Amino acid sequence: MPRFEPFAGVRYDLDRVDLDDVVAPPYDVIGPDEQASLEARSPFNIVRIDLPREENGGDRYAAAGARFDQWLSAGVLAADPGPSFYSYRMGYHDPDGNGRQIVGVVGALEVVAPGEGDVLPHEETQHKVRSDRLSLLRACRADLSPVWGLSMAEGLSELATGAPGTPVARCTDEEGVHHRLWRLTQPGVIEAVAATVGSAPVVIADGHHRYATALAHRDEVRAARGGPDGDEGLVMALVCELTDGQTSVRPIHRIIAGLPDDFDVVTALEPFFEPVPAGAAADLPERMADAGGLGLVLGADRTWVLVPRAAGDAAGGDPPPDAALLDKALSTFPAHTLAFDHSFDSVVGAVASGRPAAGVLLRPVDVRQIAATARAGLRMPTKTTFFHPKPRTGMVFRLLSL
Repeated sequence: MPRFEPFAGVRYDLDRVDLDDVVAPPYDVIGPDEQASLEARSPFNIVRIDLPREENGGDRYAAAGARFDQWLSAGVLAADPGPSFYSYRMGYHDPDGNGRQIVGVVGALEVVAPGEGDVLPHEETQHKVRSDRLSLLRACRADLSPVWGLSMAEGLSELATGAPGTPVARCTDEEGVHHRLWRLTQPGVIEAVAATVGSAPVVIADGHHRYATALAHRDEVRAARGGPDGDEGLVMALVCELTDGQTSVRPIHRIIAGLPDDFDVVTALEPFFEPVPAGAAADLPERMADAGGLGLVLGADRTWVLVPRAAGDAAGGDPPPDAALLDKALSTFPAHTLAFDHSFDSVVGAVASGRPAAGVLLRPVDVRQIAATARAGLRMPTKTTFFHPKPRTGMVFRLLSL
Protein backbone atom coordinates (compact mmCIF):
# COMPACT_ATOMS: atom_id res chain seq x y z
CA MET A 1 0.00 0.00 0.00
CA PRO A 2 1.19 3.61 -0.56
CA ARG A 3 3.92 5.02 1.64
CA PHE A 4 3.07 8.55 2.84
CA GLU A 5 5.58 10.38 5.01
CA PRO A 6 5.91 13.76 6.76
CA PHE A 7 8.68 16.12 5.69
CA ALA A 8 10.24 19.39 6.85
CA GLY A 9 8.69 21.82 4.42
CA VAL A 10 10.26 25.00 3.13
CA ARG A 11 7.98 28.04 3.12
CA TYR A 12 8.13 31.76 2.39
CA ASP A 13 9.11 33.94 5.34
CA LEU A 14 5.94 35.98 5.77
CA ASP A 15 7.91 38.78 7.42
CA ARG A 16 9.69 39.22 4.10
CA VAL A 17 6.86 38.78 1.56
CA ASP A 18 3.11 39.01 1.19
CA LEU A 19 2.02 35.47 0.28
CA ASP A 20 -0.61 36.75 -2.18
CA ASP A 21 2.22 38.34 -4.17
CA VAL A 22 4.47 35.29 -4.43
CA VAL A 23 2.26 32.23 -4.98
CA ALA A 24 0.98 31.17 -8.41
CA PRO A 25 -1.27 28.64 -10.13
CA PRO A 26 0.32 25.38 -11.35
CA TYR A 27 2.72 25.96 -14.23
CA ASP A 28 0.55 24.18 -16.82
CA VAL A 29 -2.41 26.56 -16.55
CA ILE A 30 -0.39 29.80 -16.77
CA GLY A 31 -0.48 31.64 -20.09
CA PRO A 32 2.03 34.29 -21.24
CA ASP A 33 -0.02 37.27 -20.04
CA GLU A 34 -0.60 35.77 -16.60
CA GLN A 35 3.07 34.85 -16.33
CA ALA A 36 4.07 38.46 -16.94
CA SER A 37 1.48 39.65 -14.41
CA LEU A 38 2.77 37.27 -11.75
CA GLU A 39 6.36 38.31 -12.37
CA ALA A 40 5.36 41.96 -11.95
CA ARG A 41 3.87 41.30 -8.51
CA SER A 42 7.13 40.45 -6.80
CA PRO A 43 10.77 39.62 -7.56
CA PHE A 44 10.12 36.53 -5.41
CA ASN A 45 7.05 35.19 -7.19
CA ILE A 46 7.47 31.45 -7.64
CA VAL A 47 6.63 31.66 -11.34
CA ARG A 48 10.18 32.99 -11.83
CA ILE A 49 11.40 29.52 -10.84
CA ASP A 50 8.53 27.27 -11.93
CA LEU A 51 8.40 28.83 -15.43
CA PRO A 52 11.93 30.17 -15.80
CA ARG A 53 13.03 32.40 -18.64
CA GLU A 54 16.44 32.46 -20.28
CA GLU A 55 18.72 35.05 -18.71
CA ASN A 56 21.67 36.58 -20.57
CA GLY A 57 21.68 33.68 -22.99
CA GLY A 58 22.20 31.12 -20.21
CA ASP A 59 20.32 27.93 -19.44
CA ARG A 60 16.95 28.79 -17.96
CA TYR A 61 16.86 25.73 -15.69
CA ALA A 62 20.26 26.55 -14.23
CA ALA A 63 19.01 30.10 -13.66
CA ALA A 64 15.97 28.76 -11.83
CA GLY A 65 18.11 26.55 -9.60
CA ALA A 66 20.46 29.42 -8.79
CA ARG A 67 17.55 31.71 -7.94
CA PHE A 68 15.97 29.08 -5.68
CA ASP A 69 19.28 28.61 -3.85
CA GLN A 70 19.63 32.39 -3.53
CA TRP A 71 16.19 32.73 -1.94
CA LEU A 72 17.10 29.99 0.54
CA SER A 73 20.44 31.61 1.41
CA ALA A 74 18.83 35.04 1.83
CA GLY A 75 16.09 33.70 4.10
CA VAL A 76 13.24 34.52 1.75
CA LEU A 77 12.52 30.81 2.00
CA ALA A 78 13.03 29.01 5.32
CA ALA A 79 12.70 25.40 6.45
CA ASP A 80 10.23 24.38 9.14
CA PRO A 81 11.88 23.10 12.33
CA GLY A 82 11.00 19.45 11.80
CA PRO A 83 8.99 16.95 9.75
CA SER A 84 5.24 17.35 9.61
CA PHE A 85 2.24 16.76 7.44
CA TYR A 86 0.35 19.84 6.24
CA SER A 87 -3.41 20.26 6.30
CA TYR A 88 -4.43 22.11 3.13
CA ARG A 89 -7.92 23.55 2.65
CA MET A 90 -9.43 25.33 -0.33
CA GLY A 91 -12.68 27.23 0.25
CA TYR A 92 -14.66 28.38 -2.78
CA HIS A 93 -18.12 28.76 -4.32
CA ASP A 94 -19.43 26.43 -7.00
CA PRO A 95 -21.20 27.74 -10.15
CA ASP A 96 -24.52 27.74 -8.24
CA GLY A 97 -23.08 29.98 -5.51
CA ASN A 98 -22.86 27.26 -2.85
CA GLY A 99 -19.91 27.39 -0.46
CA ARG A 100 -17.63 24.37 -0.72
CA GLN A 101 -14.38 23.23 0.84
CA ILE A 102 -11.75 20.75 -0.29
CA VAL A 103 -9.66 19.32 2.55
CA GLY A 104 -6.51 17.24 2.21
CA VAL A 105 -3.07 16.52 3.60
CA VAL A 106 0.24 17.44 1.97
CA GLY A 107 2.99 14.89 2.52
CA ALA A 108 5.63 12.88 0.66
CA LEU A 109 3.95 10.13 -1.37
CA GLU A 110 5.68 7.02 -2.66
CA VAL A 111 6.71 7.05 -6.32
CA VAL A 112 6.05 3.77 -8.11
CA ALA A 113 6.13 2.58 -11.69
CA PRO A 114 2.91 1.26 -13.24
CA GLY A 115 2.18 -2.15 -11.77
CA GLU A 116 4.65 -1.71 -8.89
CA GLY A 117 2.26 -0.54 -6.20
CA ASP A 118 -0.99 1.16 -5.32
CA VAL A 119 -0.41 4.71 -6.55
CA LEU A 120 -2.52 4.70 -9.69
CA PRO A 121 -2.35 7.26 -12.53
CA HIS A 122 -5.41 7.67 -14.75
CA GLU A 123 -4.10 9.85 -17.59
CA GLU A 124 -1.37 9.66 -20.23
CA THR A 125 1.50 12.18 -20.23
CA GLN A 126 3.43 14.02 -22.95
CA HIS A 127 7.18 13.44 -23.27
CA LYS A 128 8.01 17.09 -23.99
CA VAL A 129 6.39 18.23 -20.73
CA ARG A 130 8.08 15.46 -18.71
CA SER A 131 11.46 16.51 -20.11
CA ASP A 132 10.86 20.14 -19.11
CA ARG A 133 9.85 19.22 -15.56
CA LEU A 134 12.79 16.81 -15.17
CA SER A 135 15.30 19.50 -16.16
CA LEU A 136 13.76 21.83 -13.58
CA LEU A 137 13.78 19.17 -10.87
CA ARG A 138 17.44 18.42 -11.48
CA ALA A 139 18.30 22.12 -11.23
CA CYS A 140 16.25 23.00 -8.13
CA ARG A 141 16.48 19.68 -6.27
CA ALA A 142 13.02 20.36 -4.84
CA ASP A 143 9.35 19.60 -5.37
CA LEU A 144 7.85 22.99 -6.14
CA SER A 145 4.18 22.04 -6.24
CA PRO A 146 2.20 18.99 -5.12
CA VAL A 147 0.61 16.37 -7.28
CA TRP A 148 -2.99 15.76 -6.27
CA GLY A 149 -4.05 12.29 -5.17
CA LEU A 150 -7.40 10.80 -4.15
CA SER A 151 -7.28 8.21 -1.38
CA MET A 152 -9.81 5.41 -1.24
CA ALA A 153 -9.36 5.19 2.55
CA GLU A 154 -11.94 6.63 4.94
CA GLY A 155 -11.13 9.14 7.68
CA LEU A 156 -8.51 11.34 6.04
CA SER A 157 -10.80 14.38 5.82
CA GLU A 158 -11.50 14.19 9.55
CA LEU A 159 -7.78 14.05 10.35
CA ALA A 160 -7.09 17.03 8.08
CA THR A 161 -9.84 19.22 9.52
CA GLY A 162 -8.61 18.62 13.07
CA ALA A 163 -5.63 20.95 12.64
CA PRO A 164 -5.58 23.37 15.60
CA GLY A 165 -4.80 27.08 15.75
CA THR A 166 -4.07 29.69 13.10
CA PRO A 167 -2.92 28.67 9.61
CA VAL A 168 0.81 29.03 8.98
CA ALA A 169 0.02 30.24 5.45
CA ARG A 170 -3.07 31.70 3.84
CA CYS A 171 -3.91 33.53 0.64
CA THR A 172 -6.76 34.23 -1.78
CA ASP A 173 -6.37 33.67 -5.50
CA GLU A 174 -7.79 35.60 -8.47
CA GLU A 175 -10.97 33.49 -8.52
CA GLY A 176 -11.69 34.15 -4.85
CA VAL A 177 -10.56 30.71 -3.64
CA HIS A 178 -9.22 30.81 -0.08
CA HIS A 179 -6.10 28.66 0.44
CA ARG A 180 -5.00 27.79 4.00
CA LEU A 181 -2.20 25.63 5.35
CA TRP A 182 -1.61 24.19 8.84
CA ARG A 183 1.29 22.10 10.14
CA LEU A 184 0.32 18.73 11.63
CA THR A 185 3.05 17.92 14.14
CA GLN A 186 1.42 15.81 16.85
CA PRO A 187 2.98 12.29 16.76
CA GLY A 188 -0.41 10.60 17.04
CA VAL A 189 -1.83 12.58 14.14
CA ILE A 190 1.25 11.95 11.99
CA GLU A 191 0.99 8.23 12.65
CA ALA A 192 -2.74 8.21 11.93
CA VAL A 193 -2.38 10.12 8.65
CA ALA A 194 0.41 7.84 7.41
CA ALA A 195 -1.56 4.74 8.38
CA THR A 196 -4.79 5.97 6.78
CA VAL A 197 -3.22 6.87 3.43
CA GLY A 198 -1.19 3.67 3.56
CA SER A 199 -4.28 1.51 3.96
CA ALA A 200 -5.77 1.94 0.48
CA PRO A 201 -4.79 2.84 -3.10
CA VAL A 202 -4.25 6.47 -4.12
CA VAL A 203 -5.40 7.64 -7.56
CA ILE A 204 -3.38 10.44 -9.12
CA ALA A 205 -6.02 13.02 -9.97
CA ASP A 206 -3.92 15.97 -11.13
CA GLY A 207 -0.21 16.45 -11.74
CA HIS A 208 0.50 13.38 -13.87
CA HIS A 209 3.50 15.03 -15.53
CA ARG A 210 5.01 15.90 -12.15
CA TYR A 211 4.45 12.35 -10.94
CA ALA A 212 5.98 10.86 -14.11
CA THR A 213 8.90 13.28 -13.71
CA ALA A 214 9.45 12.12 -10.13
CA LEU A 215 9.51 8.51 -11.33
CA ALA A 216 12.05 9.29 -14.06
CA HIS A 217 14.17 11.20 -11.54
CA ARG A 218 13.97 8.32 -9.06
CA ASP A 219 15.23 5.86 -11.65
CA GLU A 220 17.94 8.24 -12.80
CA VAL A 221 19.28 8.82 -9.28
CA ARG A 222 19.14 5.16 -8.33
CA ALA A 223 20.94 4.11 -11.51
CA ALA A 224 23.74 6.57 -10.72
CA ARG A 225 23.92 5.48 -7.09
CA GLY A 226 23.57 1.77 -7.73
CA GLY A 227 20.40 1.26 -5.70
CA PRO A 228 17.79 2.94 -3.48
CA ASP A 229 19.05 4.93 -0.53
CA GLY A 230 17.62 8.45 -0.45
CA ASP A 231 14.31 10.28 -0.56
CA GLU A 232 14.06 10.36 -4.35
CA GLY A 233 11.42 7.63 -4.08
CA LEU A 234 8.88 10.16 -2.75
CA VAL A 235 7.13 13.16 -4.24
CA MET A 236 5.20 15.99 -2.57
CA ALA A 237 1.48 15.31 -2.86
CA LEU A 238 -1.82 16.71 -1.68
CA VAL A 239 -3.94 13.67 -0.81
CA CYS A 240 -7.70 14.04 -0.34
CA GLU A 241 -10.28 11.46 0.58
CA LEU A 242 -12.24 10.14 -2.39
CA THR A 243 -15.66 11.34 -1.24
CA ASP A 244 -18.38 13.52 -2.74
CA GLY A 245 -17.52 17.20 -2.50
CA GLN A 246 -13.75 16.67 -2.26
CA THR A 247 -13.19 17.27 -5.96
CA SER A 248 -14.66 19.31 -8.76
CA VAL A 249 -13.74 17.98 -12.21
CA ARG A 250 -14.17 20.11 -15.30
CA PRO A 251 -13.60 19.10 -18.93
CA ILE A 252 -10.71 20.16 -21.14
CA HIS A 253 -11.95 21.00 -24.63
CA ARG A 254 -10.19 20.55 -27.99
CA ILE A 255 -9.45 23.11 -30.70
CA ILE A 256 -8.63 21.56 -34.08
CA ALA A 257 -6.65 23.55 -36.65
CA GLY A 258 -4.75 22.92 -39.87
CA LEU A 259 -7.33 20.75 -41.64
CA PRO A 260 -7.80 21.05 -45.42
CA ASP A 261 -10.36 23.71 -46.37
CA ASP A 262 -12.63 21.17 -48.05
CA PHE A 263 -12.53 18.62 -45.21
CA ASP A 264 -16.01 17.71 -43.90
CA VAL A 265 -15.61 17.46 -40.12
CA VAL A 266 -19.20 16.37 -39.45
CA THR A 267 -19.07 13.50 -41.94
CA ALA A 268 -15.69 12.35 -40.61
CA LEU A 269 -17.09 12.14 -37.08
CA GLU A 270 -20.22 10.15 -38.02
CA PRO A 271 -18.69 6.65 -37.54
CA PHE A 272 -18.05 7.54 -33.90
CA PHE A 273 -20.87 9.98 -33.05
CA GLU A 274 -24.39 10.74 -34.15
CA PRO A 275 -24.27 14.47 -35.05
CA VAL A 276 -27.43 16.38 -34.11
CA PRO A 277 -27.71 20.02 -35.30
CA ALA A 278 -27.86 22.34 -32.27
CA GLY A 279 -28.14 25.91 -33.59
CA ALA A 280 -26.61 28.84 -31.72
CA ALA A 281 -23.40 28.28 -29.75
CA ALA A 282 -24.91 29.92 -26.66
CA ASP A 283 -27.51 27.11 -26.49
CA LEU A 284 -24.99 24.32 -26.92
CA PRO A 285 -24.30 23.45 -23.22
CA GLU A 286 -28.02 22.92 -22.59
CA ARG A 287 -28.39 20.85 -25.77
CA MET A 288 -25.37 18.73 -24.77
CA ALA A 289 -26.91 18.03 -21.36
CA ASP A 290 -30.28 17.10 -22.85
CA ALA A 291 -28.88 14.79 -25.54
CA GLY A 292 -25.97 13.34 -23.56
CA GLY A 293 -23.21 14.25 -25.97
CA LEU A 294 -20.21 16.38 -26.82
CA GLY A 295 -20.44 19.72 -28.61
CA LEU A 296 -19.03 20.54 -32.04
CA VAL A 297 -18.51 24.19 -33.01
CA LEU A 298 -17.77 25.15 -36.62
CA GLY A 299 -19.08 28.71 -36.31
CA ALA A 300 -21.26 30.95 -34.14
CA ASP A 301 -24.47 29.34 -35.48
CA ARG A 302 -22.99 26.10 -36.83
CA THR A 303 -22.99 23.69 -33.92
CA TRP A 304 -23.87 20.04 -33.34
CA VAL A 305 -24.29 17.73 -30.38
CA LEU A 306 -22.16 14.61 -30.91
CA VAL A 307 -23.88 11.63 -29.28
CA PRO A 308 -21.35 8.79 -28.77
CA ARG A 309 -22.05 5.55 -30.60
CA ALA A 310 -19.55 3.51 -28.49
CA ALA A 311 -20.55 0.85 -25.97
CA GLY A 312 -19.02 0.27 -22.54
CA ASP A 313 -15.30 -0.27 -22.00
CA ALA A 314 -13.25 -2.42 -19.63
CA ALA A 315 -13.40 0.02 -16.71
CA GLY A 316 -16.69 -1.05 -15.21
CA GLY A 317 -18.78 -1.21 -18.37
CA ASP A 318 -19.22 2.57 -18.62
CA PRO A 319 -18.92 4.34 -21.96
CA PRO A 320 -15.35 5.52 -22.59
CA PRO A 321 -14.64 9.12 -21.63
CA ASP A 322 -15.27 11.69 -24.32
CA ALA A 323 -11.54 12.28 -24.84
CA ALA A 324 -10.86 8.59 -25.59
CA LEU A 325 -13.60 8.31 -28.21
CA LEU A 326 -12.65 11.66 -29.74
CA ASP A 327 -9.01 10.54 -29.96
CA LYS A 328 -10.12 7.53 -32.00
CA ALA A 329 -12.07 9.77 -34.33
CA LEU A 330 -9.24 12.27 -34.73
CA SER A 331 -6.82 9.48 -35.61
CA THR A 332 -8.75 9.11 -38.89
CA PHE A 333 -8.43 12.83 -39.74
CA PRO A 334 -5.80 14.30 -42.07
CA ALA A 335 -2.77 15.90 -40.43
CA HIS A 336 -3.85 18.66 -38.04
CA THR A 337 -2.86 20.44 -34.85
CA LEU A 338 -4.66 20.13 -31.54
CA ALA A 339 -4.85 22.68 -28.73
CA PHE A 340 -6.46 22.33 -25.30
CA ASP A 341 -8.64 24.84 -23.45
CA HIS A 342 -10.92 24.46 -20.43
CA SER A 343 -13.02 27.55 -21.24
CA PHE A 344 -16.23 27.18 -23.28
CA ASP A 345 -16.17 30.86 -24.27
CA SER A 346 -12.53 30.68 -25.31
CA VAL A 347 -13.14 27.72 -27.63
CA VAL A 348 -16.20 29.33 -29.23
CA GLY A 349 -14.33 32.61 -29.63
CA ALA A 350 -11.35 30.91 -31.26
CA VAL A 351 -13.54 29.20 -33.84
CA ALA A 352 -15.50 32.41 -34.49
CA SER A 353 -12.22 34.17 -35.24
CA GLY A 354 -11.80 31.91 -38.25
CA ARG A 355 -8.36 30.55 -37.33
CA PRO A 356 -9.05 26.95 -36.25
CA ALA A 357 -11.25 24.57 -38.20
CA ALA A 358 -13.35 23.34 -35.27
CA GLY A 359 -13.84 23.23 -31.56
CA VAL A 360 -15.03 20.14 -29.67
CA LEU A 361 -16.56 20.64 -26.23
CA LEU A 362 -16.19 17.70 -23.87
CA ARG A 363 -18.19 16.79 -20.77
CA PRO A 364 -16.65 16.40 -17.31
CA VAL A 365 -15.49 12.92 -16.27
CA ASP A 366 -17.01 11.51 -13.09
CA VAL A 367 -14.53 10.97 -10.25
CA ARG A 368 -15.74 7.38 -9.82
CA GLN A 369 -14.97 6.72 -13.49
CA ILE A 370 -11.47 8.09 -12.93
CA ALA A 371 -10.98 5.69 -10.01
CA ALA A 372 -12.39 2.74 -12.01
CA THR A 373 -10.09 3.52 -14.94
CA ALA A 374 -7.05 3.65 -12.67
CA ARG A 375 -7.96 0.44 -10.84
CA ALA A 376 -8.35 -1.35 -14.19
CA GLY A 377 -4.81 -0.31 -15.14
CA LEU A 378 -6.08 1.87 -17.99
CA ARG A 379 -5.19 5.44 -18.93
CA MET A 380 -7.39 8.21 -20.23
CA PRO A 381 -5.88 10.43 -22.95
CA THR A 382 -3.73 13.32 -21.85
CA LYS A 383 -5.67 16.47 -20.94
CA THR A 384 -8.91 14.65 -20.12
CA THR A 385 -9.61 16.15 -16.69
CA PHE A 386 -9.28 19.64 -15.23
CA PHE A 387 -9.55 19.63 -11.44
CA HIS A 388 -10.81 22.82 -9.84
CA PRO A 389 -9.80 24.70 -7.80
CA LYS A 390 -6.04 24.27 -8.14
CA PRO A 391 -3.67 24.21 -5.14
CA ARG A 392 -1.33 27.21 -5.24
CA THR A 393 2.33 26.70 -6.02
CA GLY A 394 4.34 28.35 -3.25
CA MET A 395 2.39 27.34 -0.16
CA VAL A 396 5.08 24.81 0.76
CA PHE A 397 8.09 23.22 -0.96
CA ARG A 398 9.91 19.93 -0.37
CA LEU A 399 13.69 19.77 -0.65
CA LEU A 400 15.40 16.62 -1.88
CA SER A 401 18.47 15.60 0.11
CA LEU A 402 20.75 14.90 -2.83
